[in-house]
Amino acid sequence: MPELELSPILEAALDAFYEHGYHGASVRDVSNRVGLTIPSLYYHHQSKQGLLFAVLERSIGSIIDRVELAAEDGVTPTVRLSHVVEAIVLSMTILPRASALDASEARYLEGDYRSRYTESQKRIEQILAGIVDDGNTACEFSVDDVPETVRAILGMTQTIPRWYDRQGRFTPSETAERYANLVLRLVGAQPN
Repeated sequence: MPELELSPILEAALDAFYEHGYHGASVRDVSNRVGLTIPSLYYHHQSKQGLLFAVLERSIGSIIDRVELAAEDGVTPTVRLSHVVEAIVLSMTILPRASALDASEARYLEGDYRSRYTESQKRIEQILAGIVDDGNTACEFSVDDVPETVRAILGMTQTIPRWYDRQGRFTPSETAERYANLVLRLVGAQPN
């Protein structure tokens, strides 16, 4: 899985937001990191909100692309759910800075930025809900409350960037497989 492709401005914004949080980072800090004047930075991104949204949009867009591909990869709901969870966890472990912003700083988006970001999040929820519904229909899963189960899956995967250490006990792939097995047990399926 390649690193997230960001322009130098967005890479500087990601660094600043990751290090200091949305409220602690300043446009001046971002402009200094990339070697631009503040007006030049505003030429590319109209505001600090615009910078945050651009970073988050690329991050969640990357996750959606991976999730959509994973959702098509498998003939049974069990395999598809496993692949989707693995795709999400790999994103969280391989792109931890951007994933951490998705989990913590997206709450500061306002107006149209918030609406657009929320729509992107809903796409991932819809994919997961569709697979869980399919698993219930195929009698592979035993889920009473699909929306709550999907929220639980997303909630547990969104915390990964807070604790995951690439030098730790498990590789990104091993972590992804472990989480896929946890989710399969959660929905009442047999782990791979």
